[in-house]
Order: sequence, then structure tokens, then C-alpha cells
Amino acid sequence: MSLIDSYQKSWALRYIREAKAELTAAQNTPYMASSLILEAVRKAQTAVYFSLGDPASAEFIVHETLSKKQPIADPVLRCLVEMELTVQLVAMTPESEREKATKEAIELIQMASEIVKLLTGEKTD
Repeated sequence: MSLIDSYQKSWALRYIREAKAELTAAQNTPYMASSLILEAVRKAQTAVYFSLGDPASAEFIVHETLSKKQPIADPVLRCLVEMELTVQLVAMTPESEREKATKEAIELIQMASEIVKLLTGEKTD
């Protein structure tokens, strides 16, 4: 049973599909890989936010938590903060380290896919 409405569910599933497609495109198009990898991780993150309900609220909470620079007790919030830090890391990764960014993106997208699957009750493959 899903805890979100069909609108949020459809957007979560769409964003996770697009994230996977962007990653595949990045692996097949080296000259555009950096921007595609970054877009893929951002879409995966957005998919998770939609699967939680309101993406704007989730993003606000994550950024507020990051700005406080305090230990995070809540495991869900800690996961969302780690996801944001990974997105930031991918954004700052130089072109010469594209392989590192790709590995980070693959892990983040797999994690996001599992979260979306869990929260929507739908397959994400």
C-alpha cells in the first residue's frame, strides 16, 4: 500500500526512470557524460522526494539540516542528507574523474530506486 497519492507516485516513478535513462545516455555519450550524470542524480533525488510526498518540503528540510551542521539522529533524514551530499559531490567532480562520478551516480540511483519501490509499492525496473 502506498502512502502517497497517484500524482506523486507517477512523478516519483517517472523521475526514477529518467534518472536511469540519463545514466545510460551518459555511459553511451562520453562528450556529454558529466552533465548527464549530474542530471541523473538530481532526478533520482527528486524521485525520492516525490515518493515522500511534497518534494519542496523535503528539499527545504534537507537544506535546513545541512545548514545547521549538527549530528542527525533520524535515519531517514540522515539518508536524505547523504543523498544531497552525493549530488553535491557529483556536481563538483572534475571531468578527469568521470569514472568516480559515474560510480557515485550508480549507487545513488540504485538506492533511490529501492526507496521509490518501497514507498510507492511499484517496480522501478
